[in-house]
Amino acid sequence: MYSPTTRLLTVLQLLQSYKEMSGSELARRLEIDVRTVRRYIVMLQDMGIPVEAERGPYGAYQLGRGYKLPPLMYTDAEVIALTLGLLAIREFRFPVDVAAVEGALAKTERVMPEKLLQQARGLQEAITFNVQPQPTIFQNEFVTILSSAVQQRHHVFLNYLSWRGDKTERDFDPYGILFHDGYWYTSGYCHLRNDLRTFRLDRILELKPTEQPFERPEEFDVLAHVLDALATTPGLYQVEVLMKTTLEHAHRVFSPAMGTLEETDQGILFRRATDRLDWIAYIFLRCDFPVRVLQPDALRTEIRGLAEKALRMIDTDEPSTDG
Repeated sequence: MYSPTTRLLTVLQLLQSYKEMSGSELARRLEIDVRTVRRYIVMLQDMGIPVEAERGPYGAYQLGRGYKLPPLMYTDAEVIALTLGLLAIREFRFPVDVAAVEGALAKTERVMPEKLLQQARGLQEAITFNVQPQPTIFQNEFVTILSSAVQQRHHVFLNYLSWRGDKTERDFDPYGILFHDGYWYTSGYCHLRNDLRTFRLDRILELKPTEQPFERPEEFDVLAHVLDALATTPGLYQVEVLMKTTLEHAHRVFSPAMGTLEETDQGILFRRATDRLDWIAYIFLRCDFPVRVLQPDALRTEIRGLAEKALRMIDTDEPSTDG
């Protein structure tokens, strides 16, 4: 049997966890009637907690926007999620000040009861992240500026350094942000090129928000667009390889970021541009189906060199030492 105090705290916890909740839903969860829910809401309001009520048959209760409740109340699952999330942000070196992460962990620990505190500290002591450092560094506030622009549908001004070393100034409508393979990207509509474009955040030299609105296409897929852009980025070599396998099998071997796949009468055609052929050669040597290099000749030379090196590694004939 739940005590009135327990039910009152449960109402508060539910309102903290959800954006809004109807009186009937609160009543169902607490196994009480709607009239008793209203009484608990009034009690919370009398305590100075700004619970707002929306009137009408579909009305709901919610906490006042921006209100913070000290101390915070966490469930076991929430403590694990929060601690792991903060640890991952720190170890993966996301664009957040490390001091801010440490401060958030410390403040969270101070309001935890002993049992949950030990769980949180156990996670920190027991878990090791084997994370490669990010290959590039950029200004942390760029993610904040872009995410606000994405949410508010306001375009931004950016000064960009291309992979060729060219500097350009652009008005840009950001549709979304993606973290992929150690790099941060943003995709959207570029007013300089009058087309969709993808930009790497570490190549942005300057970024300024504006108040000019834009309309985002409803069906735009940021992940798909970035992966397609990466696969078709210009490079020194244009690679084409024919694979004797099914399209379904090829998709299991090659991610969309690695290149484009096209089904033909002769097999599955792989295409991509690249400045390095060594990793391409390794990938195709590991394929469990027949592969034929169409172009470039340099890729054939790369694979031939790897084959010769492999043969030398397993050659058991010792060189003669006779005079």
